[in-house]
Amino acid sequence: MLTGKQKRFLRSKAHHLNPIFQVGKGGVNENMSKQVEEALEARELIKVSILQNCDEDKDEVAAALVTHTKAELVQVIGHTIVLYKESKENKAIVLPS
Repeated sequence: MLTGKQKRFLRSKAHHLNPIFQVGKGGVNENMSKQVEEALEARELIKVSILQNCDEDKDEVAAALVTHTKAELVQVIGHTIVLYKESKENKAIVLPS
């Protein structure tokens, strides 16, 4: 579980990132979850964009991604979700305590 200080730190890191995934009409499926999990292992911190044609609510999409990838939800702002998961091999981000 991330503390408020850690979330603020991660939000500042994520500010300059571009979304690397888009959730559209199909919503979150198993294949997408797998790809997001692989991206989190490589990068630790990613943004996911929710398109206008997505049938699900943005909070439902965020919850589904967190559940499937076992990542931490940093922020949902507008139609963008920020996710963090500590990498096992490519640890680059050191969280403040």
